[in-house]
Amino acid sequence: MTRGAWLLLLAMGLACTPVTEDRATWGEGVSRVVEGTPAPEDVATVALLARRTRCSEPSPLLLCSGVLIAPDVVLTAAHCLDLFGPEGAHEVFLGRELMPRPSEEGRFVRVARAVIHPRYEPKTHAYDVALLRLASPVNVAPAQLPSAVVPMPGERVRAVGYGDTKDVDEPAGQRRQGVLSVTGVEPTLFRAGPSPGMSCVGDSGGPVFARDDAGRDVLVGITVSGDVACREEAVNVRVDALMGDFIEPFLALPAPAQGSTLSPEALCLEDCENDAQCPSGLACVVTEGIGRCLLPALREGDFGASCTEDVACGVGGLCARLEPEGTDACRCFTPCTPPPPDPEPPGAPSAGGCSSAPGLALLGILLLAGVVRRPWRAEFPV
Repeated sequence: MTRGAWLLLLAMGLACTPVTEDRATWGEGVSRVVEGTPAPEDVATVALLARRTRCSEPSPLLLCSGVLIAPDVVLTAAHCLDLFGPEGAHEVFLGRELMPRPSEEGRFVRVARAVIHPRYEPKTHAYDVALLRLASPVNVAPAQLPSAVVPMPGERVRAVGYGDTKDVDEPAGQRRQGVLSVTGVEPTLFRAGPSPGMSCVGDSGGPVFARDDAGRDVLVGITVSGDVACREEAVNVRVDALMGDFIEPFLALPAPAQGSTLSPEALCLEDCENDAQCPSGLACVVTEGIGRCLLPALREGDFGASCTEDVACGVGGLCARLEPEGTDACRCFTPCTPPPPDPEPPGAPSAGGCSSAPGLALLGILLLAGVVRRPWRAEFPV
């Protein structure tokens, strides 16, 4: 296998879930269950994805986990945004199972804005957290934020996430849970070991819960790193250390106004000055003084009739995804300027059509260019 293909396969498995056991047993008398168990009640835990740009994509690209702390705000790890950056295109999935196919009760929501903690240090994972503002609020009860709850050494906590369980019979993309024991507490983080569950690569950004005196689950940590084998130690940022200067000020900000001023059908003729003018979260890209609303991985173009797959858009057409879901989410894409034809051997028919870089192809390019950073502690071999 080539180095590029090896890296691509690893990147597709960035989100790993903990080695876990059933939540009902996370008090006393648990037994080890290496393959993990579902977490059906943790509806505030979400999967963080690269935004899907083609309606014919076989599956989403799972990046990390996260947790809803307000109807339109998700808390996750800052390094989960390394692949595309805080300005990149992301969405979240709320539901029991994302892959191999999203469960019917699940929902996708576009991320409108991402903010990384100003004191984030990638090498040490200090303040390795980010806040995501969703494009629209969801009707899901957020996680309970801490007030006086601080994890203590010896206390048992519960981690939740989506991702690889290291079991071929339990694929990534299923919401799972595991119990850990706190081994050390520092001013901005706490460490935990298996009890018997264990966080692993890709649980990054996922919630860690403790129980208060009333028996309620309280969000006390965000998973950010761990040892190479996911057997000895998990490092978690303390949520209580983030409240005053990061979480509470962000929650107090008004949600940005929704709606655009430009039409998806006429983007080739209409200039933009900022992202807010672009429909469905498209980015305003200014080149030589002219701004155009673009969808990631596509060139300048218009978005016309609704579609469900590429064949509905004619020969060489592309059915592009403007919103994560909805009857009008997918539109036929037509580039403003047709791409130059590829050189063809004599007598070969012209391919024509649109030019795009599908999600996985774009990811492969980024990997080979060395753009992708490691989403777990540096010694983990990815």
